[in-house]
Amino acid sequence: MTLLFTKMNGAGNDFVLIDNRTRTIQFSKAQIIQLCHRQRGIGADGVMLLIPCTSGKADWAWQFYNSDGSTAEMCGNGARCFARFVQKITGSTETTTFETEAGVIKATYQGERVSINLTAPKDLQLHSQILLSQEVHTIHSLNTGVPHAVMFVADADAAMVQLLGAEIRYHTHFAPRGTNVNFVQLRGGNSIRVRTYERGVEGETLACGTGVTASALIASRLHQLTSPVQVQVQGGDLLEVRFEEKDGNFSNVSLSGPADFTFEGSIEI
Repeated sequence: MTLLFTKMNGAGNDFVLIDNRTRTIQFSKAQIIQLCHRQRGIGADGVMLLIPCTSGKADWAWQFYNSDGSTAEMCGNGARCFARFVQKITGSTETTTFETEAGVIKATYQGERVSINLTAPKDLQLHSQILLSQEVHTIHSLNTGVPHAVMFVADADAAMVQLLGAEIRYHTHFAPRGTNVNFVQLRGGNSIRVRTYERGVEGETLACGTGVTASALIASRLHQLTSPVQVQVQGGDLLEVRFEEKDGNFSNVSLSGPADFTFEGSIEI
């Protein structure tokens, strides 16, 4: 089968996007892994398929796959890329909505940047004491569409992202599905730097939108940052998280950042 695709990236978090409005394309787990393989395929952190929304709740819907072939409820950087892909394919202008497993996402176009709303954060846990590599660490967690753990570090460059990220991701505290892991450095003012170990990719990515959001919200709660929070990711881009907080609850959470077209092509699969 010859497959037409578009390659995009959101702050370095890269994706393969496919128009499946006819719903004629069905992938196996092995085929997703092949597409995302960086030597034997296109190379990506995930695959997104544009499909019709059958619930009547949104304009469109997506099918989202991690590079290991698993599905994910939500991806912030992916959502921005998906929105620009929808814009290119369908001609939408100011806004569009699409349904994910985490709920309906609204995207607003700002030139080459996109702002997306996120579903209401849930399951906030602060100051969990977790034993890692024979040492207890303080870890916070929040679900911003997918689960995220947050660890504050003095220097993000020195953070053991691969080693500790894998250990936290599979820790029994986050069983059975595991968690994404963010290493967060305070940069002064309303600014942080974030490095993320992503579940489903099983390694560090250059950016993670839902991880950036979880990190910003937890930083606001623990270190009095206020909206909007500027977040520098490993790829060097700046993302912006806006939110409201009332009576201890976060609402109207949005994530803004770039969503860039990289190239288009076809592949035999």
